[in-house]
Amino acid sequence: MAINKVTKIGVLTSGGDSPGMNAAIRAVVRTGLYNGLEVFGIMRGYQGMIDNDIVSMESKSVANIIQRGGTILKTARCKEFFEYEGRKKAYANLKSRGIDGLVIIGGDGSFRGAKKFHEEFDIPSVGLPGTIDKDIVGTDFTIGFDTAVNTAVEAIDKIRDTADAHDRLFIIEVMGRDAGFIALHSGIATGAENILIPERKTDIEDIIQSLQEKEKRKKLVNLIVVAEGDDFGGAEGVNRVIKERLPELDTRVCVLGHIQRGGSPTCLDRLVASRMGYHAVECLIEGNYNIMIGIKENRINHTPLEKAAKMKTRINEEWIKIIRVLSS
Repeated sequence: MAINKVTKIGVLTSGGDSPGMNAAIRAVVRTGLYNGLEVFGIMRGYQGMIDNDIVSMESKSVANIIQRGGTILKTARCKEFFEYEGRKKAYANLKSRGIDGLVIIGGDGSFRGAKKFHEEFDIPSVGLPGTIDKDIVGTDFTIGFDTAVNTAVEAIDKIRDTADAHDRLFIIEVMGRDAGFIALHSGIATGAENILIPERKTDIEDIIQSLQEKEKRKKLVNLIVVAEGDDFGGAEGVNRVIKERLPELDTRVCVLGHIQRGGSPTCLDRLVASRMGYHAVECLIEGNYNIMIGIKENRINHTPLEKAAKMKTRINEEWIKIIRVLSS
């Protein structure tokens, strides 16, 4: 069966924003235009598709954005797209413009939406992993993770300075409701004594014992990096237990929050996003769709959208051992 050639493509960003999304948009737009396609930007993710908030994109539309955080197309989480009537309305808007291919920049929820949309209305889609969490299967990199973790590292390094000045224990909460990669990487990179992640049950007794031993050794400066999805309720929950058990410790809590989402993307995130965006358009042109573009061992890797939407990258047990050894 002959594959219908894609002639008009739409690009959108969906779910949580991540640094590097603009670099990906730029790559999609310019690669599409280079290949003679018409390119449209869909504002506010699937919500803009339903509201018909769709704009034609030219090369100059993406000038001077590669260094900017956030996303020029805006983003949103769209409950209306969960319903068939919402998706039907979105399809009608795409059809009215002749859009016959989509590039979806987002996370697993965005990919589930793209998969469902294709099943019902046969719109070819290619996904790009735009998430700071780095928890999507099929890729060693996600757009935004490197910037987010470097932002966390910079902040934690500064916190260590004041912790050292006052001999304090700082409990620092980083983003990661379901995935601990930011906590893991930033914690190891800043020499944290404990790193708490959603993937592993927190052993509070082990933390208490560790702090007691370090106090005996006169190691009074300690950092605990906690992912927000830790089973003790994030940094505040951990702090509450530690203050009950070790009231003599001078403790402080610092929640880094949404600073991890913002800021100019790192060189790595710009390169990853540009490479993925380029290949997304190439795949649509070649008739290779309903996949997510990833990078594995520095090679482009294609993962079915269904798999990318369902499966999570697991934290390697070697990292857990490294934490234990280096924090001793």
